[in-house]
Amino acid sequence: MNKFAAALLAAPVLSGTVIAQDQVIVGISWNNFQEERWKTDEAAIKGMLEANGARYISSDAQSSAAKQLTDIESLISQGADVIIVLAQDNDAVGPAVAAAVAEGIPVIGYDRLIENPDAFYLSFDNREVGRLQAAGVMALQPEGNYVFIKGNSGDPNADFLFQGQMEVLEGAIAEGRIHNVGEAYTDNWNPEVAQSTMEQFLTANNNEVDAVVASNDGTAGGAIAALAAQGLAGAVPVSGQDGDHAALNRIALGTQTVSVWKDARELGKKAALVAIELAGGKRMDEIEGTVPFADGPKGVEMNAFFIEPVAITRDNLNLVIDAGWVSKEVVCLGVPVGTVAACN
Repeated sequence: MNKFAAALLAAPVLSGTVIAQDQVIVGISWNNFQEERWKTDEAAIKGMLEANGARYISSDAQSSAAKQLTDIESLISQGADVIIVLAQDNDAVGPAVAAAVAEGIPVIGYDRLIENPDAFYLSFDNREVGRLQAAGVMALQPEGNYVFIKGNSGDPNADFLFQGQMEVLEGAIAEGRIHNVGEAYTDNWNPEVAQSTMEQFLTANNNEVDAVVASNDGTAGGAIAALAAQGLAGAVPVSGQDGDHAALNRIALGTQTVSVWKDARELGKKAALVAIELAGGKRMDEIEGTVPFADGPKGVEMNAFFIEPVAITRDNLNLVIDAGWVSKEVVCLGVPVGTVAACN
């Protein structure tokens, strides 16, 4: 873009990025703020952009794929030099992404895949998240009736997670040690929908459910509420992801088994830095740490950057506390003295 033909200031910032003489405008299209973690991501993005002299503008699609299209058009008209998109629907957002690319505006698919060769994919290793979820549950319950509370059907991450889960569990399923007695997507990752789904699976199986592989902490919370109503909370292993504060407290209390922690602060910081570099003219394959990616449903070849997730259980709750992700008081609320090492 012409405004970036100007000389760059000499002062370096994190990861070797330099601040453009003309202010970079970074537009963010959020699909919604329903989940706790997006505010954490936003704070990290805004903080890094401000530190680099860039301007932040944003929109909230409120879970509407149609609104997200007009939101991105608005970000383009507001002069965004690069657009970060947390997609409501991978396919539906395509025309808006194409419109941005046609204007010479780089696009970053944030946390969720947008399968377009002209978009940069920035996320955690979601298959590894699924593997960690399944391994955490299987360690406590290596056999029996399993229920799978999946994510939103329009989010490719829901399928990446399930694929990772199956990598761990398929052998035991094939051998008949584990039985899949319930599997369903969850509209918009909504905890209330997850709770209703779990209630139906419990009824269909006469409460004979031995483990729940829930794909994030919100759906885990919904599943645990359904289990609690039947007196089963704490007796049935349940997985999640995101390191939501309520989920970390449930882990300490023993009602949730594992939450795969994805430090959204690191993802947000990286997104801001990548946005500035792309707006400054750097090619996607020149971004440090970039790897080729073609594992989406359509096999589109893309450039991507992945951050490794960490499984959090009762045994290592100290990691999230020591990292400043959450306070000890929040994690240990209501936890009996002497039952959890991180709460001593």
